[in-house]
Amino acid sequence: MHLKTNWLRQLLAVLVLGLFCSGFAQAQKWVKLAPFPDASEELYGISSGGKLYVFGGLGHDWTPKGLAFEYDPATDKWTKKKNMPLVSHHVALAEFNGKIYMVGGFIKPATGPSAWQPVDNLWEYDPANDSWKALAAMPTKRGSPNAAIVNGKLYVIGGAGLSPGAKETALHPARPQRVLGTNEVYDIATAKWETKSPMPTTRNHAAIGVVNNKIYVIGGRVGNAFITRASNTDVVEEYDPATDQWGDLKSPMPTARSASAWGTYKGKIYVAGGELRTDRMSAAFRAVEAYEPATNRWTILPSMAVQRHGLAGDILGNRFHTVSGNVQSGGSEGMVIATDAHDALELDPAGK
Repeated sequence: MHLKTNWLRQLLAVLVLGLFCSGFAQAQKWVKLAPFPDASEELYGISSGGKLYVFGGLGHDWTPKGLAFEYDPATDKWTKKKNMPLVSHHVALAEFNGKIYMVGGFIKPATGPSAWQPVDNLWEYDPANDSWKALAAMPTKRGSPNAAIVNGKLYVIGGAGLSPGAKETALHPARPQRVLGTNEVYDIATAKWETKSPMPTTRNHAAIGVVNNKIYVIGGRVGNAFITRASNTDVVEEYDPATDQWGDLKSPMPTARSASAWGTYKGKIYVAGGELRTDRMSAAFRAVEAYEPATNRWTILPSMAVQRHGLAGDILGNRFHTVSGNVQSGGSEGMVIATDAHDALELDPAGK
């Protein structure tokens, strides 16, 4: 009788696990959507008002495109919007009360060799009116930072800029530069900037998310802004704006990478794609992973169909959208192979 009871319990456990896994598999389904109209690398995505907005794009010889597109999930169509007012790349985005904030980035120098010139510009984009407005400049010029909004304040963290006292005006792989932990906050209500506690791990090209009013900076690259000279990191750090303190290191990202897409949904931060460059390998990632601060654990999810870095992404409804990007690690002639792929991972059956 005891053996029979154990057997029944084991059978029940297998059935329950099977149902759970079946439901989980159903939840984690990729769907193919309308292709992006202008396949590019270095795109940046953010959702607002039930639509997805994609900005940026980087062309030949580090020439930024300044693209702006709107995706409507109801019609599965892209609509061209007014281009970025400053044609730049490696900007940071955040959304608050229906407005999109774009800060920092690099521009192409007006003269001389092509390079990445950091800027301090802050812009507000109003999707309802398709209009741009310049706001107070950020204290520190930098590109490839991360941005997040907590309680009406825009935090701009990390990035890359010029070395103190350097004669250069722009970043180049072969010249000195500085990877930053700088943390500056813009109060949207007062239009004023303030300097906060710097991030312990200086980095750029990272991912970011906000859960329970705390900011999490994930992965990215250290040592340099250019993948040909930098190393990727798996470090996850937590910042509490209420106390202006950085906490202990969190569980590292399973796949160290930079130049990913990300989005936050129901207490989890999702990261997709990215790139890796070593003396033996040049690659883009298909990997998709999710971090849950409440448990300090990572979950590995179904990979994207197309590997890529410099892609745009964010959560729209119950879907994690991944848009365009480069299918190979950049940095060398002939290695920019942009895809127009637009896929979304359904994170639960019906947004439940």
